[in-house]
Amino acid sequence: MWRKALAFSALVLFGAGLTGCAINRFERREAWRDQAEQMCIARKLVQPTAYVSLAKEIDGPGPCGMQQPFRVTRLGGGSVALKQRMTLACPALAEAEAWLADTIQPAANLYFGVPVAEINAGSYSCRGRNNQAGAKLSEHSFGNALDIMSFTLADGHVITVKGGWRGTEAEQAFLREVFVGACARFSTVLAPGSNVFHYDHIHVDLAMHDPRGLKRICKPLLKFESQLNAADGSPRPLASPRPPARQTIPTQAPIDVEEDDPYGVAPTSSRATGTRVARAPAAPAPTAYAVAPAPGRPRAPVPAHDAAYEPLSLAAPHASDEPIY
Repeated sequence: MWRKALAFSALVLFGAGLTGCAINRFERREAWRDQAEQMCIARKLVQPTAYVSLAKEIDGPGPCGMQQPFRVTRLGGGSVALKQRMTLACPALAEAEAWLADTIQPAANLYFGVPVAEINAGSYSCRGRNNQAGAKLSEHSFGNALDIMSFTLADGHVITVKGGWRGTEAEQAFLREVFVGACARFSTVLAPGSNVFHYDHIHVDLAMHDPRGLKRICKPLLKFESQLNAADGSPRPLASPRPPARQTIPTQAPIDVEEDDPYGVAPTSSRATGTRVARAPAAPAPTAYAVAPAPGRPRAPVPAHDAAYEPLSLAAPHASDEPIY
């Protein structure tokens, strides 16, 4: 009997050891992370409100955490609900708010005539990239990343990344505006077509891919022209200045690969049935890859990162049925 008990104890200890190895405890927290947080807070880029509250420092396990976490229940001054509360560091939250104001809401109003009322997104989670034992920690481990799974408009129409990326023309154009706007603000943006793991969400983060923080990952490459400039073709006022122009990072650079449907929520996107079909704007209907500008409206320049787009398979990968948190 004692041998069985000893064997069972050994198995338990071995399992606990494997679990501990899932987080790379030998990885050090880079100095730039704390510096970026301190600078953001000093500049008051995020202010506590009824929807954004300060939380205690998250210190560990390992190098995970952040100095001054913000717990967020709504964005846009309370105008946009969150399907689940987010925990983010100051820099990522500030950029998310600016992205919402500069791109997401204007795009929703342009293509659907109503604003976004709710976002389904994931945020802080202490884990390695792709949830691999001993892997480099994901930017989610530092409150420096978001995963966007879906948008709900004010009229109740739900646009999922999974269904809308190949959905109606208006859904496709809206999500591509969101994608292009994210690439102008975040250093890593991965959407459907970047790899098989991002078939159902858009991942954005503020990782530093080089010492100066100028390199970026923005995938897939799209042939798409944004229609969000002002009517006279001039740039629209921004909620906050965009980061310095970044350089495209070499393909061999590490990518924060996220598992399928990180929060286990993937509502079906409305298509061409029922009363909640995505409405095209009053102007001629846009196409999925090159939106036609309104008559007399100058064509916006193609973003620097755009190139020929080669659609990749968007089929769900054969992965574990368990959601990754």
